Amino acid sequence: MSSSSSSIAQLILHVSQQCTIYVSFIILFTGIFGHIINIFVFTHLTIFRENSSAFYLIAESIFDLLELMIVYTSNIPINGFDNDLTQTSLIWCKLKPFFTQSLTVIPLNIVCFAAIDQYLSTNYYPYLREKSTIKSAKILTIIATIFWILHSTLALFFIEIQSKYGCNIYNRNFKNYVTYFYFLILIGIFPIIVSTFFSIAAYQNVRRIVRRQMPIRRRRLDQQLTARILVRVGFVVVL
Repeated sequence: MSSSSSSIAQLILHVSQQCTIYVSFIILFTGIFGHIINIFVFTHLTIFRENSSAFYLIAESIFDLLELMIVYTSNIPINGFDNDLTQTSLIWCKLKPFFTQSLTVIPLNIVCFAAIDQYLSTNYYPYLREKSTIKSAKILTIIATIFWILHSTLALFFIEIQSKYGCNIYNRNFKNYVTYFYFLILIGIFPIIVSTFFSIAAYQNVRRIVRRQMPIRRRRLDQQLTARILVRVGFVVVL
C-alpha cells in the first residue's frame, strides 16, 4: 500500500514538474515575442516616433525582455528541474538578485514615468503639455537606470551562501530594508499609487480632448497610448 502511494506521489510530482516546464517555456516565448512586437511597432511606425510616451513603452519592453531572458529563464531550472544554481555558485547567488532587483524596479519606474508623461501630454494647460518631451523621457530613463543599477549592487555585498539557509541575506539591517521598504514600497505601494493616479488622470484628459480643437490624428494617438498605458498599469496593479 505504501509502495503504491509512493508511486502515485512520484507520478504526480513528475507530471507537475513537466507541466511547470512546458508552461514556463510557453510564457517565456510568448513574452519574448510580445515584447519584440511592441518594440518593432513603436520604433517603425511614424506616428509613434519622437513621442515621449511611446519611448517609455519601448524602454519598458526592452527591460521586460531582459528580465524574461535573464531572471525568468534562470527560474525554469529551479521550478522545473529542482536545480538551483544560486545554492552552489556564489557568483550566481549574488548576480541573480542583482539582475532581479534592477530589472524589476526599472520597468516599474518607467511605467510611472509613462503614466505621468501621458497625463502631461494630454493636459488642457499648454505649459503642462510642454513638459512632455522626448528629451526629458530619455534623461529620466537614463537616470533611473543608472540609479537602480547602483542600488542593486548592494546585493553583491550583502547576499552570500551559508550552510544553514543557503543563498540569502544575512545582514539584518539590509534584510529589513529589502523586506519592508524595497518589496513593500519601491516595487509595491509606490508604483501602484503613482501609475494608477496619473493613468486615470490621463484617461480623464483624453475624454475631454473631444471638446478641444485638436487634429484627429493627435486625438487617436493620445487615445491609443493612454489605453496601452492603462493596460500596463493594470498589469502592475494585478501582478
